[in-house]
Amino acid sequence: MTDTMDMATSPAVGDRIVHKRFPAISRHRLALYCGASGDHNPIHVDIDFAKASGFPDVFTHGMLVMGYLGQALSDAVPPGRIRSFSTRFAAITQLGAEITCEGTVAELFEEGGERRARIALTTKDQHGETKLAGEAVVAL
Repeated sequence: MTDTMDMATSPAVGDRIVHKRFPAISRHRLALYCGASGDHNPIHVDIDFAKASGFPDVFTHGMLVMGYLGQALSDAVPPGRIRSFSTRFAAITQLGAEITCEGTVAELFEEGGERRARIALTTKDQHGETKLAGEAVVAL
């Protein structure tokens, strides 16, 4: 399995079931996310503020990158089958980052009579730097 989870066949440990690439994050995308999320922290849109805070430029909202990962997961697994989804932030995502989200089956198990898979999730930029890591549990 490569891009979507086929519920007719059981995945195996190591199968990649989540894979999605997103275009480079632009200033426009950050401004749109500010409006949509209500997160108007100037560190994400005001270059003067970011520089005064010690950064070379504005950087991406961590929750925007988490949203990308959630979208990649729900594109691969029907949302009604997602039992849990968690992430941890690993590094700042710079302006212009091209994000790739991936997930591989880490474990197959049964809980409450339901067959499930634990999926190890990662979000990396075009340089291979991990921005988010996490996991999801999905019903098979």
